[in-house]
Amino acid sequence: MNRQIIKSERLNEEYIKIHHPSGLTLMLYPLKGYSTAYALFGTNYGSIDTCFKTENDPDFVTVPEGIAHFLEHKLFESEDLDAFARYAKTGASANAYTSFDRTCYLFSCSDNFEQSLEILLDFVTSPYFTPETVQKEQGIIGQEIKMYDDSPDWRVLFNLLRAMYQKHPVRIDIAGTVESIAQIDDKLLYRCYNTFYNLNNMVLAIAGNFDPDVVVRLCDKILKKAPLQTIQSKRVEEPMQIQKEYVEERLPVSMPIFSMGYKVEPKPVETSALDQITSEILLDILSGESSPLYRRLYDKGLINATFSNEVFAGRDYYSLLFSGESPDPKAVRDELIKEVERLKKEGIAQEDFDRAKKANYGRYVRMFNNVESIASMMVVAHFYNITPYQIIDKVASVTLQQVQQALESEMISSRLALSVIKPVGEQEEKA
Repeated sequence: MNRQIIKSERLNEEYIKIHHPSGLTLMLYPLKGYSTAYALFGTNYGSIDTCFKTENDPDFVTVPEGIAHFLEHKLFESEDLDAFARYAKTGASANAYTSFDRTCYLFSCSDNFEQSLEILLDFVTSPYFTPETVQKEQGIIGQEIKMYDDSPDWRVLFNLLRAMYQKHPVRIDIAGTVESIAQIDDKLLYRCYNTFYNLNNMVLAIAGNFDPDVVVRLCDKILKKAPLQTIQSKRVEEPMQIQKEYVEERLPVSMPIFSMGYKVEPKPVETSALDQITSEILLDILSGESSPLYRRLYDKGLINATFSNEVFAGRDYYSLLFSGESPDPKAVRDELIKEVERLKKEGIAQEDFDRAKKANYGRYVRMFNNVESIASMMVVAHFYNITPYQIIDKVASVTLQQVQQALESEMISSRLALSVIKPVGEQEEKA
């Protein structure tokens, strides 16, 4: 068993990384003085993985949209008690989520850590699918999809992604559609499970109050050695042009809500996580709460406290998003474009860069005080093939020149799309 101690001189902290004989990577971050433990069991598999093959497949297989999310739901079931009923006996709080490029199962506890971890390792590695239970789940997830269809915040985001992306599966709802999940059966679920839930494609990250030796002992007891395999997801040739520059819809909202984004050239996996740091600092300089743009928009009544920005990035997609409520979303877009062009022409001020860099550094340092943030960072870092400490080192080393370069290359007005949800009854506009 390969055991490494990963250290950070900057933070004076360390964690244990173990390559378990089963194929699973363990990332263990015990913390003294903490009362809770938080565990994440993740696989490098998300909603965008709808076309894939292994070395044993003669050709790519295409599976229905939403199957990764469907599989996440189904894994909690078994022939006996489902996982939630088992966790009720230990007192742990359990959950799971599917994103565009990963699926994670988690629990948090202050007592009964060993029993809770045993449940996690057991149910994630013990699939149980039958035609009858799959059919039942189709109705449940179908209702969930309809619920999200009625959510303005969800709709405004996916309308934006469809406006930005022409072919990439990131434009498809994570849960799929009622029609796509109707095509899912138990055989397809086992096919996806056996491909992506191979332990060599997974990571177990734990932070907080626990004994690493207990984790290793349980892994030895429960996990079977997984066969080595390579998984190839079919890459989509996504053009850099956006599909539409403006899209709107009407739903029952009290004020228009918007989501807009710059479509950016996707970054290589090996640099993407660290490139995101540069983009986050850029967004803070441009439209953070201390920026001139934010103050101007706020004083004019064009935005309120709901305004936010984020780097939205993953495997083969990368964009910079802005969202919130506004009586005039197009005016917000126009002001944003003007500010971007001003900063390109005049350059980012050193003091604005220093402020944003310090704020981001402080935010990342604080994340190392939170067990959920630590475990999440370890999972993300693992799938990007870096360490969490490289993230904090990157924040510390970012230069003004790198942020200015990101502004020039990432914020191109012809690649900006705007999605708006207006109150029912308002007249439809064009771009």
